[in-house]
Amino acid sequence: MATLPEITALLGEPRFNWSDPAPWIELEQELGIEFPADFREIVDAYGSIQINGQLYLEHPAGHLLHSLGETIRGDLELWREEDMAEFLPSPVGANPGELMPVATAMTGEAVLLRVPDNPSSPWRVVVQEFDSPAWTLYEMTFSDWLLAYLKGRDVTVCSRNFAPDGPFYEFLP
Repeated sequence: MATLPEITALLGEPRFNWSDPAPWIELEQELGIEFPADFREIVDAYGSIQINGQLYLEHPAGHLLHSLGETIRGDLELWREEDMAEFLPSPVGANPGELMPVATAMTGEAVLLRVPDNPSSPWRVVVQEFDSPAWTLYEMTFSDWLLAYLKGRDVTVCSRNFAPDGPFYEFLP
């Protein structure tokens, strides 16, 4: 599993550095899920950001304009619509094998975490392309997937198209 220092080395020093677990606890209780530690650590470090002018990550803190909880609630509703469900390999939700939407990209991708089949299994990443019925399961943790993205590897969202001088981030307004 990639570490926060590996991500920081490419993306730059985090400036959000959230330490209060309350927003996570509230969101996890509402959704019936416990997000993977690596995802929480990255989002706590960076907050609600746009990476490479393309990939949106959001934090669950309620005072933020871009809140992970609000986005997830809207995305769950969208993906549960009958005509949208066919675009994913499994239903959205918090049960084993289901998908939890956690990020989006301005290029039309949705990033979802696949809930492990059992507590000892790792979380995986699914990327769905809105402009087609295509989706890809990445047999890697969120931090490994993000590190691959930051290195410009083909994980459906290609950073080199938007960050030719290297990865960068900006806080969401």
